[in-house]
Amino acid sequence: MNRFGLPSASLLLLLIGTAEASQQGQTAVVYWKAADKCAKQAQAAFPDYNAESNAKRDAKLKECLSAGNLAPRQPMSPMPAQ
Repeated sequence: MNRFGLPSASLLLLLIGTAEASQQGQTAVVYWKAADKCAKQAQAAFPDYNAESNAKRDAKLKECLSAGNLAPRQPMSPMPAQ
């Protein structure tokens, strides 16, 4: 009977510790979700992958992020030539 007591107690402590996230962590998750929503809206508005659609998608994303007072996304670095 006692062999189940210690593992279940440690599992309970682990679950309690992970359930209480910091306020800063919760705020960051809210901002990330909002930024992801902006990216999805921009992708849905301009789904093609040509130069014109890419430029319009980036502009729409920047507009949405600034409207929501969210941090701008950094441009992706180019892939190295092989």
